[in-house]
Amino acid sequence: MFTKVLVALDMSESAKVVFSQGLSLAEKYQAHLHLLHVLSAEEESSPVPIPLNLDEVYPATGNELTLELWREQWDKFEKQGIESLQHRCDQAVSVGVPTDFQQIVGSPGKTICQVAKDLGAEVIVIGHRGRWGLAEILMGSVSNYVFHHALCCVLVVPTQEPA
Repeated sequence: MFTKVLVALDMSESAKVVFSQGLSLAEKYQAHLHLLHVLSAEEESSPVPIPLNLDEVYPATGNELTLELWREQWDKFEKQGIESLQHRCDQAVSVGVPTDFQQIVGSPGKTICQVAKDLGAEVIVIGHRGRWGLAEILMGSVSNYVFHHALCCVLVVPTQEPA
C-alpha cells in the first residue's frame, strides 16, 4: 500500500513516539522511510530569533557579540538535529528498513508538504502535542497545517509532552 513514508520530526521527546510509528508503518509495508527535520525558529527548542533592533533588547552588549552568540546556538541546534536524524536512520537501517534523512531550514508545515510532494510520499507521519482551540490558534499547529494541505495521507500521532 505505501512505498514511501515521510516522518516529520522535531527535537522534542515526543519525536520518539512519532519515529516509532513511522518505522512500524515502513516495516509493515516494506516501504522506504524518509526522516525530515525542519529547522525553524518556531520549534520550541530552537534558539530565540534575533530581533531586528538589537540595541533595544540587548542594550549592554554589542550587536556583533549578540549575533555571534545566536549563531553559535543555531549551529548547535543544527548539529543536534543532524545527530538525532542520523541516530534514528541507523536504528531503522539496523532492522532492515531502507532509510534516509534530511534537515531543511523553513516553515515547518509548508516544508513538510513540499518535501512529501517532491519525494512522492504516500503518507506523512507527524506528531500532535494535544493543543486545541485557542492554544492551537495562538501557537499554531504544524500537524493541522499538514493535515489540511498535504497531497497524500497524513497519520497524526497524538503525543503528550512531559510536564
